[in-house]
Amino acid sequence: MSSPEVKTDPDQSSCKGSQAFEAASPRSLRDFMRTESGSAGMLVAAALIALVWANSPWSQSYVDLWHTELAIRFGSGGLTMDLHHWINDGLMVVFFFVIGLEVRKEFAIGELTDRSRIVVPLVAGITGMLVPAGIFLALNSSGEEAAGWGAVIGTDTAFLLGVMALVGPAVSTQLRIFLLTLTVIDDIVAVSVIGVVYSDDLSIGALLVAAACLAVLVGLDRVGVWQAAPYVLVVLVLWIATLESGVHASIAGMVSGLLVPALDPRRSDVEDAARSFRAFRQSPMPGVQRAARRSLTRAISVNERLQEALHTPTSHVVVPVFALANAGVDLRDGVLGDAFTSRLMWGIVLGLVVGKALGIFVGAFASIRLGWGRLPQGVGLGHTLAGGALSGIGFTVSLLIISLAFDSARLQDQARVGVLLAAVLASLAGWMAFRFSARVLGQDDAALPRVLSRPVDPERDHVVGPVDAELTLVEYLDYECPFCARVSGVGDELRDHFGDRLRYVVRHLPLPNHPHAELASLASEAAARQGRFWDMHAVLFTHQDELELEDLVGYAAQLDLDVERFMRDLEDDDVARHVAHDVASAEESGVRGTPTFFIGDLRHVGPFDARSLIAALESSGHSPGVRPPVDR
Repeated sequence: MSSPEVKTDPDQSSCKGSQAFEAASPRSLRDFMRTESGSAGMLVAAALIALVWANSPWSQSYVDLWHTELAIRFGSGGLTMDLHHWINDGLMVVFFFVIGLEVRKEFAIGELTDRSRIVVPLVAGITGMLVPAGIFLALNSSGEEAAGWGAVIGTDTAFLLGVMALVGPAVSTQLRIFLLTLTVIDDIVAVSVIGVVYSDDLSIGALLVAAACLAVLVGLDRVGVWQAAPYVLVVLVLWIATLESGVHASIAGMVSGLLVPALDPRRSDVEDAARSFRAFRQSPMPGVQRAARRSLTRAISVNERLQEALHTPTSHVVVPVFALANAGVDLRDGVLGDAFTSRLMWGIVLGLVVGKALGIFVGAFASIRLGWGRLPQGVGLGHTLAGGALSGIGFTVSLLIISLAFDSARLQDQARVGVLLAAVLASLAGWMAFRFSARVLGQDDAALPRVLSRPVDPERDHVVGPVDAELTLVEYLDYECPFCARVSGVGDELRDHFGDRLRYVVRHLPLPNHPHAELASLASEAAARQGRFWDMHAVLFTHQDELELEDLVGYAAQLDLDVERFMRDLEDDDVARHVAHDVASAEESGVRGTPTFFIGDLRHVGPFDARSLIAALESSGHSPGVRPPVDR
């Protein structure tokens, strides 16, 4: 059998996801990053509008707008605040509530379930707050200005991700996960500081009501309440009680979000939803529709449903409106000159720009050298320096703390100038650090993960050839990828050449822009349950344009599989986890598209026709499990 003709340009001979390396990331994480990054552009636009408006002939209208009072009455009672406070004490509570939801989900079912991933960003996050605060207090050790130390500890996640998309490496999922983990820790501490340090006189009665609300949220979680309405109602009461207590309401948002349960969908709930949907399809009546909607809703945790409802409006409305209300500094009449001679402004600038970068880098470096943890594959210390520099974009949290820390309009203006200047300088510093990392340290896109993160396991991987063969070839593939189909015969030619010296392994990487690829991967694993993986593997490539569920069931029948068992296995959680495990290993190993090959433990770079792969295998000359030196 002759090998297919394969183009040698890697960019033209592989299928890629919509965002290259991110194609291998969990879908929820990609959606999160896309929303946060898109929010950054709106945030910048809103801040520029605020600055222009505040320095225009119509600047008084800017001031008057935010001092407009808005009241909500309930009989003889109610809430009355000016528009600025409604935004800072109301809308921003929704923002912190969403952060709390995200943190709870990450610890329950997300990236932070693997506690080994937490150590380095935890230490880096703590030092990334202590060092900036120390620098600020060194310049502002006493007086009213000292109260602004909290403005240098926070990071604006949306702004950071948006700028990193412009100046960071194109292949950066692991770095983004590292920085997101770091900002989770950052957010928890920053909100705690806001709630505890920047609070007014406390009301014991209101605090008791707030504590009771938190207890109710815990109770709702314990008894398994899945409807969103009870949680929303309790959070609303908690917000009002916190406002009345004197504690800043942001802490109510964060803590309540942390108490809303996040769970993986239970198989029983998913099956119940499927039965209800089939019943509605057979009998589209209002009562059946209500039952189907109820069962579909119940299958997804209340945490994820609230995130789905609130994440986009929070990022695209709440945060830009906050920027519009808080970034408008009138720089006329000597304000700018006054700021540049102010220790307060320079304390904020140096704390954010120098302190964040230095603190995060030192924390990461120390925790690695002391053996407490390690960086994700593909993330070097140069990347942590660059990411730390971008973490100096404090913006949202910094502006909020400034409005709480200072009563003086003059000090607020000086501090806001510092935050705005720091955002610009931190962006430039991050860009320079990424270029330094690439050019001097060699930590560019090409130096991101090249090593197979999860070694071949004959107990779970699909292997052709002796399990203890001298040479190993691992392929990540997508059943809808035309290039994968074109090289599907290469494995046969390689085995003909090497015989028992070679073991050939395939793993799944269904790309998000191939709508049937994931179902096809599940079908191959369902067939594997009946010992027919390689037969289904060949059939799927033969029928790449026919991968609907009905087609897959037909292929199972053609292969004389137990069709009922095959359909049950298609929905089996263990089968789905097998594919997800392969996807995670691809992402950790620097896989950008399909097909991607690993020679032994090292990612193959270059053509993947049979002749090229034979040459690469012969030159590798190492036994399985023994890694050749890798230039990191």
